[in-house]
Amino acid sequence: MRLLILRCGNALPEVTPDEVDTLLHRAGTDARVEIHELSEVPARSELRFLDEAAKEILPEDPTPSLGEIAARPDVEHLATPQSAPQAPYLTERLRVVVLGTDAALSAVLTRMMRADHLWAEVGFVPAAGTTAGRGWGLPGAPSQAVELAVTGRVRPVPVIRTDAGVAVAGSATISQWDGTELTGEIIVDDHVLVRHEGNPAVRFHGVFGARLVPMTDAPGIAAVRAVSPIETVPAPGDSEGIHAPSAGGPGLRGRIGLSIANSFSPEITQQLSERPLTGWFLQRTPTIRGRLDADSLATGRAIQAGGPELAVTVDGVRHKRPLERVTFYRHLRDLQIVRP
Repeated sequence: MRLLILRCGNALPEVTPDEVDTLLHRAGTDARVEIHELSEVPARSELRFLDEAAKEILPEDPTPSLGEIAARPDVEHLATPQSAPQAPYLTERLRVVVLGTDAALSAVLTRMMRADHLWAEVGFVPAAGTTAGRGWGLPGAPSQAVELAVTGRVRPVPVIRTDAGVAVAGSATISQWDGTELTGEIIVDDHVLVRHEGNPAVRFHGVFGARLVPMTDAPGIAAVRAVSPIETVPAPGDSEGIHAPSAGGPGLRGRIGLSIANSFSPEITQQLSERPLTGWFLQRTPTIRGRLDADSLATGRAIQAGGPELAVTVDGVRHKRPLERVTFYRHLRDLQIVRP
């Protein structure tokens, strides 16, 4: 086996060759080990060695191409995730272990997906709080996660991507560019998750977009509505942002606003914010970000969204410009991820 360990940034302790050799010896596995120190979110130029390693192990891919798979009349390739069909043709196994954030893993998966090297095995040692790590049930302790990533077995999962060719490792969000209520629609397969005309005055409870995560099985995507702001954005006259923790202010008005918000549900607080007196007190009170409507859960193979100014964020990395439309869908190849 050829083992490439990618330490992305400094969020996790350094892994030494001796530590890796000990884990491999304990598991009875031989491997050529390389350790690469990369940026927190690796640039494409930093990941060129992945293409070289893949080309060395699989000079020519004899299996059906992506175009040939897409042309098939059946949809078997979008059913339960499968092992890579290239496995019998490899001169040796290739395993890529990523240490870092969901954004780091997304960058690596995006490179592998665009080069059509998703037959390679992938291990992940997640930094604290990563969605991908929780979704795959990975150990929270770095030492245990390293051991699993190096010596564990592959259990394939779907790969979710955008129409711009960005792979989703842990989660993605669709929201209004300025952080207010969403104007637009979000559809999961043929189910309408969101169809809404946003009201900029709504802050505490409304329709603010959607959050999606990759599933570990078919159909591939799970999504829910966001009922509070997803992004932190400045309010008029508020350089810190209306959703910042200190936005309520230390004065009497701010304390009363916080007291009102803490005494009622977000739904009631929103109603009170629309009344003259209580609305004045709540005008600069911070909102709770990231609240989701669990009852709105929808699953599917694809999500399409449209609106005048959409903010699209993948694994914490926001698209540089507002979009009018975006599609997330299941890729034709599955991810050969190491997980319990």
